[in-house]
Amino acid sequence: MTPKTGKVFKILFLCTGNSARSILAEYLIRRIAPGRFESFSAGSKPQGQVNPFAIRTLKEIYRMDASDARSKSWDEFKQTQFDFVITVCDNAKESCPVWPGQPVVAHWGSSDPAVCNGTDEEKMKAFVQVAFQINRRIELFASLPLEKMDRLKLEEATQKIAV
Repeated sequence: MTPKTGKVFKILFLCTGNSARSILAEYLIRRIAPGRFESFSAGSKPQGQVNPFAIRTLKEIYRMDASDARSKSWDEFKQTQFDFVITVCDNAKESCPVWPGQPVVAHWGSSDPAVCNGTDEEKMKAFVQVAFQINRRIELFASLPLEKMDRLKLEEATQKIAV
């Protein structure tokens, strides 16, 4: 829980396959703002497994254990009320369903590191670059005075992070 308000915000990161970008975001926010957010990730067409380079990036670069990460459908969360829903790929943005409770919705698109062809070193580099971008956006987001912002300003500030 957060010290000042006790409010823990529920946040969902969406992507198509839920194997890379949304997984990275789900775990990175836990590192950046522990206890302030309850984070989840899902996909419109989940791959069924997390990309091993996402797990490796979290482990080697951010010293995080994401061995429990799993690729799942957003249908799993259709009854869950979130405070924030963030899409991290264009396909998820276009097909994003309406969520109960009117969460703040924003799009923070990143290129898909999972489509990188090449050596393992090149693939890892692609994952690290995307993870760095997502990490920076989450740092900016977590620094917002969420508890003090009205909904309109909160939505505007959340959407501007990826601009």
